[in-house]
Amino acid sequence: MNRVVRIVAFLLAIFVGILAGIFYGWVANPVRYVNTTPDTLRYDYQADFVLMIAEIYQQEDNIGLAAHRLSLLGSNETPLRHVQIAIETARKLNYSSQDIDTLGKLSLAMGDWSPTPEATP
Repeated sequence: MNRVVRIVAFLLAIFVGILAGIFYGWVANPVRYVNTTPDTLRYDYQADFVLMIAEIYQQEDNIGLAAHRLSLLGSNETPLRHVQIAIETARKLNYSSQDIDTLGKLSLAMGDWSPTPEATP
């Protein structure tokens, strides 16, 4: 009987510890992300970000502004390379052909674009 009580007390302590951890992490002190940048996104979300930029580019037809938005993904790659990476990711994740075409149009425009001081905001 003493052994059963110890096992039940142990399991109850584990259960209470898990509940206390969940309460602390979700209610008492949850993680708050403030002023994060797109370069911290996972690669699939970065592809979505580039796709949104491509869709905006289709509406605005401002390649300089699109390049500026792409630069928010980090300075390690050129804007064109960000689009190329997004196309590769889109193919791997089975994006629709329309979305891949939209990215392709932005890639073509980026290939012809050269940065000038007045091209970015």
